[in-house]
Amino acid sequence: MESRAPIAPLAPAAHLPAAASREPAGWSALRLLPLRARLALLGVLFAALASAGIAERLAEKPQTQAAVIFLAFLVVGLLAALSRLLAADAVRREGLRAASERHARDLESLIEARTRELSALSTHLQELSETEKSELARNLHDELGGLLTAAKMDLSWLQARIPDAALQDRLTQLGAVLDEAMDLKRRVVEDLRPSLLDHFGLPTALRAYVESACAKAGLRADLTLPEDGTPMPRETAIALFRIVQEGITNIIRHADARAVTLRFEFGRDACRFTLSDDGRGFDAADPRLGWSHGLTGMRQRVRALGGRFAIESAPGAGTTLRVGIPRPGTD
Repeated sequence: MESRAPIAPLAPAAHLPAAASREPAGWSALRLLPLRARLALLGVLFAALASAGIAERLAEKPQTQAAVIFLAFLVVGLLAALSRLLAADAVRREGLRAASERHARDLESLIEARTRELSALSTHLQELSETEKSELARNLHDELGGLLTAAKMDLSWLQARIPDAALQDRLTQLGAVLDEAMDLKRRVVEDLRPSLLDHFGLPTALRAYVESACAKAGLRADLTLPEDGTPMPRETAIALFRIVQEGITNIIRHADARAVTLRFEFGRDACRFTLSDDGRGFDAADPRLGWSHGLTGMRQRVRALGGRFAIESAPGAGTTLRVGIPRPGTD
C-alpha cells in the first residue's frame, strides 16, 4: 500500500515570521499607512507647530514662551509616538495579510491536489467496474449460456423419446422455464456489457437501447445518430453509452415525460450529444443537485474524457443534458 505523508496543519496567524512581526526600525513603515492617515498626522503636526509659533510671538513673558515651546515639543513627541505605533500596527496588519494569503494559496493547492486524487480514484473505480462487468458478462454468456443450451438440448432429446402425454406437458413447462432463464441471462448480459457496442459500434447500441427502454416505458423516442462505423476508442464508447443509459434511467424514473430526444453528432474536433425530455423538470440551480450520485457519475465520466457537461432544466420545462468531448484522435 502506498504510504502518504500526513497533511501538515496550517500555521496559526499569530505565528508570523520574525521579519513581519517585529516593529520597524525606521520611519519607512509609515508608507504602509493609508494616505488619509498620513495626511491627518501631517496636518496635526503642522497645526501644532503653527500654534506654537503664533503663541510664542503673542506671549509677553519669557516663562509663557518657554511653556508654549515645551507644550509644542510635547505635542510633537506624542505625535511621533503615535506615528510609530500606527506604523507598527500597519506592519503587523501587513504581515497578517501576507500570512493569510500564503495560507489561502497553500489551502487552495491542497484542495486542488486532493481533487485530482479523488478524480483519478473515481475514474479508476469506474474503469474497474466496467472491467468487472465485462468479465462477468463474458462468464455468464459462455458458462451459464452453455449450461442452459445443453439443458435445452437434453430436454429436446427427452421430448422426442417419451410418449407419455402427462410427462410431455411437464417437459413443455420445463422448456418454457429454460426459455425464460435464457432470456433473463441475455438481458443481464446486455445490461452488464451491451454486445451491440462491441460488435456494431456506439450508434447502433444507443439506438437499440433507447428504443427498447422507451418502448417499455411508453415514451416516444426521437433519435438523430451518426452512421455506424465511426471510429471511437472502446473506453470512450462505453463511457458515452453509460451516460446516455443513466440519463434515460433518470427520465423514466423521475421526469414523468412523454417524449425523449437524443441528438448525437461528430464535429471536426469534438463529438456532442444532447438528451432532452418534455417532463416536469426541476430547479437546476438547486445546490443539492450536485450531490446526486447519478449526475456525479455522469459528470466524472465526462471530466475523465476531457469534455464538458451541462444540465438545463426548470420546473415544468423539461430537462436537457448536454455533453461534448474532444473527438478521439484530436488534441
